[in-house]
Amino acid sequence: METIQVVIDQKLLQAADRVARKTKQNRSALVRDALREHLKRLEVRTREERDQAGYAKRLEAGDESPLWEGEASWPAE
Repeated sequence: METIQVVIDQKLLQAADRVARKTKQNRSALVRDALREHLKRLEVRTREERDQAGYAKRLEAGDESPLWEGEASWPAE
């Protein structure tokens, strides 16, 4: 592990200390967990944006809905 120095405002520090006490972990563990979670969320957001852009390009290339209309219809009763 590496030791780093982070500057945060007093209110954020107090809130972090309260949560650290409540979750029975030290401040460093809380910050590590929060940073890991944030990085995971950023990665998910990046993948979602990439997928959304890919689907948008696919739709621009041609409307495939007529090809699927027969597949989506309900069977006769």
